[in-house]
Amino acid sequence: MLYDNHGRLINYVRLAVTDRCNLRCFYCMPEEGIDYIPRKELLSYEEMERVIALLASMGISKLRITGGEPFVRKGMLEFMQRLSDIEGIEQMHLTTNGTLTKGMVPDLKRIGFKSINLSMDTLDKERFFQITRRDYFDTVWQTFEELVEGGITTKINAVVMEGKNIDDLIPMAELTKKYPVNVRFIEEMPFNGEGSHYPTLEWNSRKIVSYLKDHYPDLEKIPDPKHSTSANYKVPGYQGSIGVIAAFSRSFCGSCNRIRLTPQGMLKTCLYDNGVFNIKDFIRNGATDEELKGAFLSALGNRAKDGFEAERRRGFDRPVTESMSTIGG
Repeated sequence: MLYDNHGRLINYVRLAVTDRCNLRCFYCMPEEGIDYIPRKELLSYEEMERVIALLASMGISKLRITGGEPFVRKGMLEFMQRLSDIEGIEQMHLTTNGTLTKGMVPDLKRIGFKSINLSMDTLDKERFFQITRRDYFDTVWQTFEELVEGGITTKINAVVMEGKNIDDLIPMAELTKKYPVNVRFIEEMPFNGEGSHYPTLEWNSRKIVSYLKDHYPDLEKIPDPKHSTSANYKVPGYQGSIGVIAAFSRSFCGSCNRIRLTPQGMLKTCLYDNGVFNIKDFIRNGATDEELKGAFLSALGNRAKDGFEAERRRGFDRPVTESMSTIGG
C-alpha cells in the first residue's frame, strides 16, 4: 500500500490520455484554444500501460481516464480494455464531455467502467453554446440518456460560473428527481489557460450550498464516501443526489488519495503543483521499473500538505494559469 509523507493512503491515479478537446469551454481554455502538445511528446499507449501496471503493483487500485476529451485519441476503447486487464486495477472510471461517447455504452459496460463523469454545465442549449463555444448539446444529452438507460453509475460535473450558468443550478439539481444520478457543482478554478476570471470567487462552495438550501429548505446532508471530494446532499424523495466540490477552496485535501499523470507524462501529486517529475523522460532514458518505483516513492515522500502549500511551492513567477485540458480534467 502507498502512503505519502502525511500518512494519507494513495490508491487512485487520474490518467490524462490527451490534452486535445473538441470543445472550448470558458473555464478550461481560451476561445482560440491552446498550443497542443506535439504527439511525439505524449505518453504512448505502451508507456501508459507500463506505468499503470507498475503503480498497480505498488498499491494503486482505482484508475480514472481523463483528457482533454479521451475519445479524441484514436484506439481508446481497445486501450481502455487493456488497462482494465491489468492485475490490481479494481475500479475503472471515465470523465468525458459526451460529444463522442454516444453509442458506446455497451462497450463501456463490457470494459467494466464503474462510473462515468459527464461534463455538462447547463441544460440550456444556447448557454451550452456560449460556455463551450460549440453546438453539441443535443449529442451530450443523448449520451446522458444512454448512460442512465444503460445502468452505468452517472455523475454530472457542472462548473459554477458567475454570469454564465447560475440560472441552471436548480434545473440541474432537479435532474436528481427523475434520474438516479449525482449532480456535482464544482467551484471554478484558474486552470483555463488565462488565470482567474474573477478578482474573488463569489460562487464558492458555501454560497452554492446556501443557494440550494434557499430552494430546497429540506435539503439533507448525506454521508460522504471515503476520500470524497464532494460534500453530498439529497432532496427527500428524489432519486439522485447533489454534490458540491470545493475545488478552489480546497477543503478536502486532508483525505486526498489521488495522484495525476498528465498527457506529457508529468506526475502531479496535487492538482495545484507544477509537476513533480516527468515519467516519460525517465522511461525514454531507459529507467528500470525499480528506478521508476523509487521516483514515485520519492515524490510521495515530499508531497505538499494541501493545495495551498502546493501552489506556494510553484513560486510567484509560476502562478496557476495552465489549461485543465493540459493537466487532465
